[in-house]
Amino acid sequence: MSHDSLMNSLQSPSQKCIAALLVLTLGWQSAWAQPSSAPSLGPASSADLSPALERRLGEAIMVQGRFDADYLKDPDLSQYLNAMGKRLAAQAPGGAPDIEVFGVRDAVINAFAMPGGYIGVHTGLIVTSGAEAELAGVLAHEIAHVTQRHIARGLTQQQQSGYLALAALAASILAALTPGGGQAAMGIAAFGQAAAIEQQLGFSRDAEQEADRTGFEILRKAGYDPNGMAVMFGRLMQASNLNEGRGGGVYVTTHPLSISRMTDMQNRIRQLPVKTYQASDEFWFVRAKARVLQATDPRALVQAVEQLQDETRIDAKSDQSANFSATRRTAAWYGLSFAALTRKDLKTAASALQQAQTAMANSPYLDLQRVELELANRQIATALTSAQAGQKRWPERRVFALKVAECLQLQGKDKEAIAYLQEQLKRWPQSEPDFYKMLGNSQDRLNNPVAARQAMAAYYEQVGALPAAVAQLQQARTLSQDFYVQSQIDVQIRTLSAKIAEDRRLLERFRS
Repeated sequence: MSHDSLMNSLQSPSQKCIAALLVLTLGWQSAWAQPSSAPSLGPASSADLSPALERRLGEAIMVQGRFDADYLKDPDLSQYLNAMGKRLAAQAPGGAPDIEVFGVRDAVINAFAMPGGYIGVHTGLIVTSGAEAELAGVLAHEIAHVTQRHIARGLTQQQQSGYLALAALAASILAALTPGGGQAAMGIAAFGQAAAIEQQLGFSRDAEQEADRTGFEILRKAGYDPNGMAVMFGRLMQASNLNEGRGGGVYVTTHPLSISRMTDMQNRIRQLPVKTYQASDEFWFVRAKARVLQATDPRALVQAVEQLQDETRIDAKSDQSANFSATRRTAAWYGLSFAALTRKDLKTAASALQQAQTAMANSPYLDLQRVELELANRQIATALTSAQAGQKRWPERRVFALKVAECLQLQGKDKEAIAYLQEQLKRWPQSEPDFYKMLGNSQDRLNNPVAARQAMAAYYEQVGALPAAVAQLQQARTLSQDFYVQSQIDVQIRTLSAKIAEDRRLLERFRS
């Protein structure tokens, strides 16, 4: 995404500060990567940047990124991308660090890896993918960059430009965490971005080839069609040529593709035995949803609707099964329903959903869309029944649990909502921060200010905003008259404060 478009989409100074930091972070993809002049791809020195320190640096960056307007919190998208990321990472040679994949609302075709195993995927990449294996191929390539520590090596190269980029990044995060430091952070970020662009380094040819080969094996062993990687890279090369000068070939710019790399992949594919690969139907629903999510203006939404309408008319081709075409058409009808609901056209949304359900009766996306329509029509009791049925039918889908809690709160049943949310948190203690936020809201409405602030502290801790978590706990301690509760809160405050201090020391080290 461009700096101007992102900054213009945000209004408040604090939002613009965060946006500047995220643009800096995402824009430095190539500055962090293995420089072209790197003599070898041997192990990175732990004295330079250990995996633990790299993870902490990534966490510090993500604290700011999660509050950006283009960071996608959609539970469906997040759960799908992270399930794919974990499935791929499990096949990485020597094991992989914790991988966290997140979506970015942007039609530009791009994906990027950040320090510590954080990988961003643009909606444009999802929409451009013609099959699940193509998306998985790009993600496998990014995971390979992480596991081979190409980013860590780029961060610690003995070059002035690398130190400048890293120092500016650390200074930006520190300034953003300092009260009243927003404007300073924005200025530092803008300067650091300009310096990084001036010193574009790019991934080396050897690093890219290593990521290709490692990613190819990861993809194959994870059970995806390895041809997906070659097909997707072919699409990316074509998109780069078609969009040259218009920002459409970002991925190819930061990960230069070449005929020799394509040939190497194709040769590896030819050596594999013929095999039939199974793909998830879920990909098509995620793709349809991403197409609508990235449409941020009326004109773009009209275009997305037209493209989805075209997909509802897809016929079975000689090289595609009838089931493949039927699933894709059903997902397109789902996308049309989702788009209509976005523009509050409830009648069209219901009609499109009915078309989808006629073709496929067994889909969590269609069940969830039904809940969303019932909520939009203020049919809260009906929506609650549907959400509960959806959770029973799809117990691994956290989004149905969120909808059950939302319905209980809308009905004013906060005591039931609290009990329900606490039950969900026992099952998913680290997976869904919004459970804690909803818990805090219900506690607040029931006039339980201490419990409300403790829940909000847990929410901020999960999203990485540790100073905000400490502030909530300090308020809770002041409001509590219970010595035992105060003692518990004191322990939490000390633990979080120690982590904040450690993070600051880490950032100060890089800034120097």
